[in-house]
Amino acid sequence: MDGRITIHKTRVRRALAPSGLPDLDYALNPYIGCSHACIYCYAREYTRERIVRERWGQSVIVKENLIEALRRDVLRLRPGTVGLSTITDPYQPVESEYKLSRRSLEVLLPRGFRVSIQTKSGLVTRDLDILERWGESVDVGFTITTLDSSIARVIEPNSPPPSERVRALELVSSRGIETWVFLGPILPGITDSIESIESIVEIASSTRSTLYIDMLRVKPFMLKAEGLQRELALRARGFAWRELFRKIEALCRKHGVKCKEAFGSQEV
Repeated sequence: MDGRITIHKTRVRRALAPSGLPDLDYALNPYIGCSHACIYCYAREYTRERIVRERWGQSVIVKENLIEALRRDVLRLRPGTVGLSTITDPYQPVESEYKLSRRSLEVLLPRGFRVSIQTKSGLVTRDLDILERWGESVDVGFTITTLDSSIARVIEPNSPPPSERVRALELVSSRGIETWVFLGPILPGITDSIESIESIVEIASSTRSTLYIDMLRVKPFMLKAEGLQRELALRARGFAWRELFRKIEALCRKHGVKCKEAFGSQEV
């Protein structure tokens, strides 16, 4: 585990929270904070714990009694679709030790819940035994903003490299599990070139994955920051998103990829 990350622990009363995201009934976040330290991550805006918010990417809180709380939740709540996770990466390095995401799958799936996983990590392939067993009740999405490792190191400094995500995506897809690619947020002037985007569309095509696209959604912390974060926030305002999305739509038609705008119901 990355020695630069400080691990804290907490106890929770509930594991599942109502989700306001399309197609998700519940959110399950085994950890608070994320060690990937992506410069654009909106999750810090929804994190109450000051130690994590102010040291984003350097502090992670483990919900040590999560599984106990989840076992209670599945008995009292109607089955639905669970997003694993919505404001943390469920397969960030700390998962190697605590296995809260894996253990959550073992509780949810036999109880009739569907699970939609989103990650930047190849660690999810560790749980292929569970995913294959419950293949009709799971889907796995990988966030891939760029295939350029030098760019990824700047915008997603502690995340697994894009090549690892692509290999994991290919492996999961090859096992017959539903997969998708999250191309977002698109960063103006950095990851918005048609060449860059088409390379990701081609990967979605080869793995039979749905492609979700999303604009950079400017959050207050970005405007308060200095350097690249603030610069990106200013670029995003007034950016021709609809024009770019039309170009992506054409690329998806070209490569036979189902393409949707994230956080909305309309296909583009």
